[in-house]
Amino acid sequence: MDTNEYLQTIYPNIYAAGDVAGPFQFTHTAAHQAWYAAVNALFGEWKLFKADYSVIPWATFIDPEVARVGLNEQEAKERNIPYEVTKYGIDDLDRAIADSEAHGFVKVLTVPGKDRILGVTIVGAHAADLLAEYVLAMKHGLGLNKILGTIHTYPTMAEANKYAAGEWKRAHAPQKLLAWVKKYHDWRRG
Repeated sequence: MDTNEYLQTIYPNIYAAGDVAGPFQFTHTAAHQAWYAAVNALFGEWKLFKADYSVIPWATFIDPEVARVGLNEQEAKERNIPYEVTKYGIDDLDRAIADSEAHGFVKVLTVPGKDRILGVTIVGAHAADLLAEYVLAMKHGLGLNKILGTIHTYPTMAEANKYAAGEWKRAHAPQKLLAWVKKYHDWRRG
């Protein structure tokens, strides 16, 4: 069924959500659309709200789970969007080791030289659950530095997100500043 950006059908007083409205056939997207359709049906004579598809999470519930949001490498290449890749292997995560789930990875695409997240792919146990932090970050313009600066409960699978952000930070450490700090502390020690 054709709907406009406000989820109205060809009859402006009839709204549609879910599979019939497209463009995604996910229960979570249908619930998202239902909110917009309901608000627009109730208050549309004063203000209409556009359904927001800017950050849609995807998950495939296989073993291991695969979840993603935003761009993957193939899409970035096809669109000529420059990106950097940061990858953290879940095989090193304490909770994953304790649960015998120490396989998979978190892969984050960022703007070159910046911590702004373009997309994330997670493969492993509870990948869809882990993705939520990145969905929130992308929706509200938070970068990897904010994820790194957030306390994550130990030991949890969610620490994989923090460690992925830490990998990005290590790759972008300010070398000149670190060299100056080293000289300063060497001088202080005598």
